Amino acid sequence: MRICEVIGYVTLSRAHASLRGARWRFVVPLGSPKSKGGAPVRGEPLIIYDEFNAGDGALIAVSEGAEASAPFHPDQKPIDGYNAAILDHCEF
Repeated sequence: MRICEVIGYVTLSRAHASLRGARWRFVVPLGSPKSKGGAPVRGEPLIIYDEFNAGDGALIAVSEGAEASAPFHPDQKPIDGYNAAILDHCEF
């Protein structure tokens, strides 16, 4: 699981029927600051499935791979990244 910051959203013209009712968010993973008191290092952007409706600039916990589709078991969803939680406060 990684901590990410929401930087936007994705609009789909067509989607699989099992993906209705949520949004796709464009997020950037955050790493440890390079120096004490510095800003977190940003990683490569990715797109995740979001049922919690996180807003722009929100910090979220993202699960990836097989763990991303685990909350939907036994149903299958074709996703590779999932917003597992919206974080109120995060201290690096």
